[in-house]
Amino acid sequence: MRYCRYILAVILAIMVFSVFTQPAAAAEPTETAASDAKPAADAEEEKTEEEKKKEAYEKELQAVYQLPVQSNELEDWAQGPGTYGDAAIVMEAGSGAVLYAKNIDAKEYPASITKVLTALLAYEYGDMNSNVVITKEALSCLGSGYASIGMKEGNSIYMRQAMHAMLLASSNEVAYAVGETVAAGQGQSYDWFISQMNEKVKELGGVNSHFINTNGVHDENHYTCARDMALIGKELFAYPEFFETCRTQQYKIDGSATTEEHVFQQKHEMLIANNSEYYEKAVGGKTGYTTEAQNTLITMAEDGNLRLVCVVFKTYGGHVYSDTRALLEYGFQNFQKVSVLENEADKRMKNIPKDAYVCLPEGITFEMLDKEIEKIDGSSEAKITYLYQDMPVGTVTAEVEDVFASNQTVRVAAKTSEESGKNSGSGSSQWMRTFAATLAACIVLVIVMMTVLSVRRERKRLEARRKRRKN
Repeated sequence: MRYCRYILAVILAIMVFSVFTQPAAAAEPTETAASDAKPAADAEEEKTEEEKKKEAYEKELQAVYQLPVQSNELEDWAQGPGTYGDAAIVMEAGSGAVLYAKNIDAKEYPASITKVLTALLAYEYGDMNSNVVITKEALSCLGSGYASIGMKEGNSIYMRQAMHAMLLASSNEVAYAVGETVAAGQGQSYDWFISQMNEKVKELGGVNSHFINTNGVHDENHYTCARDMALIGKELFAYPEFFETCRTQQYKIDGSATTEEHVFQQKHEMLIANNSEYYEKAVGGKTGYTTEAQNTLITMAEDGNLRLVCVVFKTYGGHVYSDTRALLEYGFQNFQKVSVLENEADKRMKNIPKDAYVCLPEGITFEMLDKEIEKIDGSSEAKITYLYQDMPVGTVTAEVEDVFASNQTVRVAAKTSEESGKNSGSGSSQWMRTFAATLAACIVLVIVMMTVLSVRRERKRLEARRKRRKN
């Protein structure tokens, strides 16, 4: 009973404290206060145009920040940060896993990050020692405000110099000339290069892109999406020269018989040493901006374990670098590689590469993954994409037996705990929930038992006291 009295005293003290600390009801305004208050409409009229614009901008900024992040809606997935842009993605390049997704398939204008696709095709089809000649057509793309290094018709530079001018200085005329030169090397026209841009994106698995130029000069029919740009960035990891070019701090094109000297600097601030936005894990990327696209940015980074591609679209204000940094750190800090060979229990899958892996956050185990198996025409192999609630977390190529009938693609659902003969793993959130519920039940049981024992002891004490009084 003594313990019960203590508990009751504490509860009463808390109740009294809460009553006396409640905020007082707002007093009705006095006549004087009411007369001094200005009508809201008048106060609104007194705001300057600049203040109104700022207020509207802040509202728009907050609305964009609060747009849904689809990856955060996945059950038990690592929660990622908001961004001040319409769309964003983080993809792990080695596995193709999507770690973060915000409107990743929505149509967006890429602006100058278009040039990373132009670079990809130049590395695939071009010769870095070939001559790139600036034509009249190349100069025709230069509208007001578009980036240029001031090349003139007839200027000639090497392709490797052109790649620096395109990726560092974002030269639009050079990007156009790169497309012309690569196409000519294949016996084709500039239009062929554009068609190859679109074909390449589809080949990589792109879902919503349509490119009509090599440089990102704005056109309503020139668009892409975050997922497609991340797939392009993923592919560029096969070309180390791309990253060597991207990390160059300053580059000079020496003067020649046809061309004057040009010197230009790195523009991607996360790649500039000693810049306040410098990010030590960043290894490549490209900036972009037009009035219609706002800020766009693609950034590749690695930490010795994971290789990430981050793309942000239509980012407002000065948030393009801070958003990118936050997203990359989210990826590095919350995800790890999980071996496919060591965890795949499906005996129909043969010759799984030793280095194949999926990328998962803590709490998600391999047994929770579905897989989509797509037959590769003319081959005994298939492309296997692992999915967590439709989010791709890794892709591997292996032989698969007795799966395909008439369908070219087969979906295999994850086994339940009962089917696999075990729970979802030591890191499973289901296990944690079960453990927590059991622990809570044990605590309640202990409290009940202690209370019963206390009551019994109190009864025995009172009984002993009554006996002593009788005696």
